[in-house]
Amino acid sequence: MRQSMERIMERRLSAILAADVVGYSRLMGMDETGTLQALNRHRCELVDIRISDYKGRIVKLTGDGILAEFQSVVNAVACAAEIQRTMAVRNETVTKEERVEFRIGINLGDVVVENDDIFGDGVNVAARLEGVAPAGGIAVSAIVRDQVGSRLNLGFDFLGEHVFKNIRQPVQVYTVSFEKPSSARLVAQNRNTCFIAVLPFTNMSGDADQDYFSDGITEDIITDLSKVSSLHVVPRNTVFTYKGTSVKVKQVAQELGVRYMLEGSVRIIGTRVRISGQLIDTMNGDHLWAERYDRDLTDIFAIQDEITNAIVGQLKVRLLPEERKAIAAEPTANVEAYTYYLRGRQLSHTWTKSYLQLARRMFYKAVELDPDYGRAYAGIADCDAAIRDWAPGDVPLERILAMSAKALELDPDLAEAHASRGLALHQNGEDDEATACFERALALDPNLYEANFHYARIFFMRGNFAEAVHYFTRAAEIRPDDYVSPIHLMSSYHSLGRMADRESWARKGIERAERALNQNPENSGPAHRGALALAHLGEAARACDWAARASAIDPDDIVAQYNLACVHSVLGHAERAIDILEGLLPRSSVYHIKWFTHDSDLDNLRRHPRFMKLIAEAMRERERMEA
Repeated sequence: MRQSMERIMERRLSAILAADVVGYSRLMGMDETGTLQALNRHRCELVDIRISDYKGRIVKLTGDGILAEFQSVVNAVACAAEIQRTMAVRNETVTKEERVEFRIGINLGDVVVENDDIFGDGVNVAARLEGVAPAGGIAVSAIVRDQVGSRLNLGFDFLGEHVFKNIRQPVQVYTVSFEKPSSARLVAQNRNTCFIAVLPFTNMSGDADQDYFSDGITEDIITDLSKVSSLHVVPRNTVFTYKGTSVKVKQVAQELGVRYMLEGSVRIIGTRVRISGQLIDTMNGDHLWAERYDRDLTDIFAIQDEITNAIVGQLKVRLLPEERKAIAAEPTANVEAYTYYLRGRQLSHTWTKSYLQLARRMFYKAVELDPDYGRAYAGIADCDAAIRDWAPGDVPLERILAMSAKALELDPDLAEAHASRGLALHQNGEDDEATACFERALALDPNLYEANFHYARIFFMRGNFAEAVHYFTRAAEIRPDDYVSPIHLMSSYHSLGRMADRESWARKGIERAERALNQNPENSGPAHRGALALAHLGEAARACDWAARASAIDPDDIVAQYNLACVHSVLGHAERAIDILEGLLPRSSVYHIKWFTHDSDLDNLRRHPRFMKLIAEAMRERERMEA
């Protein structure tokens, strides 16, 4: 028995983070349901994600507590600081009595590991430090302060020497000092900030193909309202989870943490459009505003402006001059161009060559109708860049660069234009310049799918999987129909050695891919990506079935063939995988060659003589292309 225990127990040096909620019992006594919902929201949207981002592991959760383990003490402190900074911003509009605030303690010490749980003085000291940390603050031991030093932009204030219960030696305690973020957006938020959600407008046209229009109206209203610094608007990805469902407004408001809800409907009849909207105060159920617009389609932008201004007026929000100007700015004055743009955007999300080509035609039509439509130029560049994945020779890189430059020239503050430019520069091998473009795009719109997704791909290709995980996770959250990001997350976590996370994302990827395949059976994308997820889960028979289906749908798809090589590699079919890769090399671009350099899905092949020869040939080809 003793030998059995020794086999499953180990000792190691770890950074331990212990956190709990200040005044948890009092909060539960005041509002049990509201407190639990708020705590779960903070955990799901912030705490759990940040611990993962900083390569931590959640060991256990209690009612109001979290225990996490980090291999890096610097990561542990950086993670805690980011959590507390963000919580401070989240609490700015919440009354002091209702705030959920964390205390955090961090220690570096020896721990005993048994069945994934941890014990010992290293853990106990962290728990005691959490108990003396100020509300919204962090307390650390002297060894943590010494190890972090000046590596983070933080200060340490000596709190004194403490004697803790059941701890043999006194502990020198320091509190972490850090400043809150100072962006204009956060400074502008104050206790008068209004929290609002815009539910997806219902398509009342009787034709599901018209969803692109009602969705576009919803997204544009969210975008306009988000420009107002005194409004906190729930992002598109969150509210669209309620699309097509029957909702109880008050319940949804509690789930989203908002007071005000805007809901509405859209009906297109010929050249006329009817839009209805109502603004509800969910505290008392009052309808603060309701209106129905029955006009020509050409008035659609005026209607959007009227809805936005009506909401601002009802909530008694003061618009800054630059906010009023931003809301009044129209992306195009041509409603037909706008309609083609919305169609193109919907089609481009399907992520298959034929749909991307169709989307590109929609964007080109929008540009033909309005030569100054910046978003449409960005759409063309994005489609062309994606199509190069399938056929590098079909789309000149110069055209992608020119289209993205045109979008940026027409609208220097358009997030889509910066993301489009970043993707073009990345494909041109200018990754430093591309990085700057993606960061600018994310500063303008943190919820822009294209910026998060393509920025993540840069990190993946560099082998920086921790950063790739962060941005692929955001992309997967922004678009619930995105089956590509979960597959990349699966591979990224595989590279990081985090097998539980790998399995979780593999299952999410399969679920989304299966849904996409049912909706578009002619699309090979979900079939070959789902096959890869099934291979990671060890479901060889199903993986091979999905792989065969992908090949049958589009046998010439270069992206599908690469993923099928990965499927066979993961399943241990080395010769078959290398056969496929050898056939792909002559059709591959520098971009493709860079991709599989760090792809852990090919790790089973890396010592195979044929693969080593293939890699050498690929590197020579890469050097030739870059010369």
